[in-house]
Amino acid sequence: MNQKFSAANIFTGYKLLGPGHVLITHADGTILEIAKIENAGDDIQYFEGILCPGFVNAHCHIELSHLKGKIPEKTGLVEFVQQVMKLRHVTEEEKAAAMQKADAKMYESGIVAVGDICNTADSITLKNKSKIRWHNFIEVSGFVDSTAKKRLAEMQELLRQFAVKNSSVCPHAPYSVSKNLFALINIHTKGQVISIHNQETKAENEFYQFKSGNFINLYKSLGIDIGGFEPTGKTSLQSWLPFFTQGQNIIAVHNNFINNEDVLFAKYQNNKLHFCLCANANRYIENVLPPVNLLIKNNCSIVIGTDSLASNYALSMMDEINILQKHFPQINLETLLQWATINGAKALGMDDELGSFEKGKKPGVVIVEGKQSKRVL
Repeated sequence: MNQKFSAANIFTGYKLLGPGHVLITHADGTILEIAKIENAGDDIQYFEGILCPGFVNAHCHIELSHLKGKIPEKTGLVEFVQQVMKLRHVTEEEKAAAMQKADAKMYESGIVAVGDICNTADSITLKNKSKIRWHNFIEVSGFVDSTAKKRLAEMQELLRQFAVKNSSVCPHAPYSVSKNLFALINIHTKGQVISIHNQETKAENEFYQFKSGNFINLYKSLGIDIGGFEPTGKTSLQSWLPFFTQGQNIIAVHNNFINNEDVLFAKYQNNKLHFCLCANANRYIENVLPPVNLLIKNNCSIVIGTDSLASNYALSMMDEINILQKHFPQINLETLLQWATINGAKALGMDDELGSFEKGKKPGVVIVEGKQSKRVL
């Protein structure tokens, strides 16, 4: 039996239609059509607010859900990273319970897909049972060139443990991946979706340009020899992006300290680059926001992520939309919803099924009312 939904407005994934429309789906959620209300017949479910395709959370770390509220705010990235490393090891039961709770809340709020960073196998059991669709980014790090092959091999073994279609290895961040390791990741990710933390802190650019700043102290504290690293004299993005030459679909996450030259460089280098905003996490860690207007001005592909519960109060796409509306009021809701739906689906390579109300897709149905959202189907 078909299902029919109507609301004050319907967002298709691309645009707001206004009142007077009905979304019609199969019982299993597959989209049939959007009809005029006078042609839709009876048995229509009416809602206040906006009917919207399910949200796509382009960047998350569900493994870190047990760290909610344990790391102080606004310490800066270097201190935050050290705290994560110090606190992340707890019992398997505690980690599993926190992940299950986070997964349930994401699903209830209307998130249908997640690009999730994985450093361990901790989330495999959860994801095998989850109603959410996942892309697992198996994160590789190692800043010493001589260890590059070993580091990649270790994470490829983890990749095999996930044993699902939507998984790929990816670099952690420019400050934690050596030149040799970047080159190896490039070879092994041809045509795949990858992710990288980019320009989250000012110190990242400073390190690549001058080999100075807070990261020097981080390497010392970890006992990492950076004697072989030579500064490029360029920003972080302009230093790492040229390594990727195999048609990868790249999600660059955070982008707090990207500039206009970086954006122009990126558009010239790679037309499959998506910029992921994690505004609440950026405020939590660095107390900054990315230059969103700069990305819009340059017609960049923008997506939205929640980051982790170590760096955020909730894994809520509506919370991310709300903070962007607050600080960038000139951005209309239609644009923000595009970032949260179809753009995210395209970035993760899931737009064949998710992201928009198009015939044959099964994107989920969410109702957005005020500053809240919940799953309808």
